[in-house]
Amino acid sequence: MKLKLLLRIAAILICLHTIGHTYGVLSFSKNPPNAAVGQVIKDMETNHFEIMGRDTNLASFYQGYGYSMTLVLLFFTALLWKLSIDPNRSLIRLVAVFLIILGLIEYIFFFPLPAALSLLAGISTIAALFNYQKN
Repeated sequence: MKLKLLLRIAAILICLHTIGHTYGVLSFSKNPPNAAVGQVIKDMETNHFEIMGRDTNLASFYQGYGYSMTLVLLFFTALLWKLSIDPNRSLIRLVAVFLIILGLIEYIFFFPLPAALSLLAGISTIAALFNYQKN
């Protein structure tokens, strides 16, 4: 496959990951899977503490991390698409390594589907890198 196609496949996989992640971030606390998780979320929302001069709670941190990760995934979608237009070997290599590590972290700490999307995007990016080196 050509470099452009491989990087666009990776971009689409990460875009799908972004969509799923965003849906999860927006819906998880509103629709907990069971009463026990709902109680944990309630406890995270009601127990406040001060950090760096700001009153906050763990639910805010969790939500903020979720939104931050949505932006990171969106950034990598755009970056992969941009690299498909204007390739840069060292940047493609860096993105490939990041995606593989991200996939491994997601597999260990989260769910198989996002891990698979990140790992497949990483593999596609590595394949693009090998295609780049052949040219």
